Amino acid sequence: MKIAVASRDGISVAGHISKCKSWIIFQSDAVGVGLTDQRQIKLVEMIVLPREQVFQYYLDDMPHPLADCDGVVGASADDGFVSRMALLGINAMLTTENDPVKAVADYLNEQMTPPKSRPIGGQVSNVRSALSSHNG
Repeated sequence: MKIAVASRDGISVAGHISKCKSWIIFQSDAVGVGLTDQRQIKLVEMIVLPREQVFQYYLDDMPHPLADCDGVVGASADDGFVSRMALLGINAMLTTENDPVKAVADYLNEQMTPPKSRPIGGQVSNVRSALSSHNG
C-alpha cells in the first residue's frame, strides 16, 4: 500500500493539501498473520510536483505521480478535493497528527484523529477551489 503525505518541509504534515507541491511517499506491507499483524512503514521517496501537477491546478490531462497511491494524507482539504481524489481511486484522509510517519501508521490502523470541523472556513475554501479551477 502506498500513502502520500503532504509536507511542505519534509518534516511535518501540511495543510491545504490541494495546494501542496511537496509530498512524502510511504510504502507499507502487512507482516505476520491474524492478530499479530504488524505493518512496516518505509519512506519510498520525496517528490516536488511541478505547478501543473499540484492538485489545485491539475487538469487530469497527463499522468499524475500520485495516481498509484492508495491514499493521501494532510491536515486540511475541502470536500471537493476529497471527492476528486475518490474519483481517482485515492482515499483522502485528514488528520491533526503532525508527524508524517505517525499519520501513516494511524491511517493504516484506521485511527486517524480528524481535524475539527470549520464550517465557514470549509465553505470559503470550497469557493476558492472552484474559482481557482476556472482561473487556472
